[in-house]
Amino acid sequence: MAGSNARTAEQVQKDIEAEREQLAGAAENLRESIGEATNVSAKIRSNLPVVAAGALGLGFLFAGGVGATARLIFSRGREAETKAKFGRFRLVDRD
Repeated sequence: MAGSNARTAEQVQKDIEAEREQLAGAAENLRESIGEATNVSAKIRSNLPVVAAGALGLGFLFAGGVGATARLIFSRGREAETKAKFGRFRLVDRD
């Protein structure tokens, strides 16, 4: 079952060798890319101030700091003199 391909065995071997070299280069590039992508600790270390500020901000937000701060700031104008108190209810004078 002879093929009608006009290439010689030497040409086929050269093509195979060229493909091996290309594949080896692609594999090396892939190893380098994976090594850079998985080096997360070095990336965090280089951006530590930004990461720390972001973590602090998210912690403040999740801890309810925004609501507590707003309540503290905006409740100052609503302070009033308590005239009478019965349990949790109060009668206040807001002049």
